[in-house]
Amino acid sequence: MDATKLVDMANRIGAFFAAMPDRSESLEGIAMHIKRFWEPRMRRTLAAHLESTGGAGLDGIVLAALRDHRSLWA
Repeated sequence: MDATKLVDMANRIGAFFAAMPDRSESLEGIAMHIKRFWEPRMRRTLAAHLESTGGAGLDGIVLAALRDHRSLWA
């Protein structure tokens, strides 16, 4: 999987959940969406991108969700 495409997909998910009024609910929603709908290979590629680049290209809300809720999605 191409990390650039996954970053774009994660940012689109983040944009959807960013509209929620409760930020903590938004962060958990992003992480749970990735866990439920992304295959393990996609999640591993995203995790490697996060580790190797610090999450370059990820929107702030997505980066926060991935860091704060790693146990939910990784």
